[in-house]
Amino acid sequence: MSRARKLALIAQELSFEGMTFCRDECAVGASPARARFCPRCDGLLETLVCPEDNHPRQVCTVCGRVHYRNAKPCAGALVVHDGRVLLVKRAIQPYFGYWDIPGGFLEEDELPETGAVREVQEETGLEVRLTGLFGFYMDRYSYSDEGDYCLNIYFLAEVVGGQEHADDDAASLAWFAPDELPEEIAFDHVRVVLADWVHWAEQRR
Repeated sequence: MSRARKLALIAQELSFEGMTFCRDECAVGASPARARFCPRCDGLLETLVCPEDNHPRQVCTVCGRVHYRNAKPCAGALVVHDGRVLLVKRAIQPYFGYWDIPGGFLEEDELPETGAVREVQEETGLEVRLTGLFGFYMDRYSYSDEGDYCLNIYFLAEVVGGQEHADDDAASLAWFAPDELPEEIAFDHVRVVLADWVHWAEQRR
């Protein structure tokens, strides 16, 4: 169906139910695709295993463009002071009320270092200086049906200014020693990051 015809149906407030482009043809032994139409030409996307490629790809049935589903970049910081790490209690879903490392999604033109510093300031009121790269961690942001993959980049940091207070997506904040970490931790990868931090802290004693 042409774009003009689709717009005409919308204008007439008519249902799309039963239309061919509403069929879910985007799954081939995998989870449903998140995008259904090509961002270039509006053609229907279908999932194919292309020649010489063993990874299923979404391909436009009209223009042939491959719609890549890349991980979304995120950045955060392990702010450490006197052997304790700063965690924030989430004030939003997902994981409302669970403890998390200050961080979040990067802006489209933002470097990971800049994003980590910004997120810490927004959520805790603290100005920090990054002291090193801690690591890269993959996870899935499962709040929506899409379940986008995320590439989480974490830095070590120290406080250089600001006034400590919870703000933005944080309801409260607290400092935790390696043997005092809370049970209710947001996101699977954050548990791994904190376990790695505990190991890192033990090696520095």
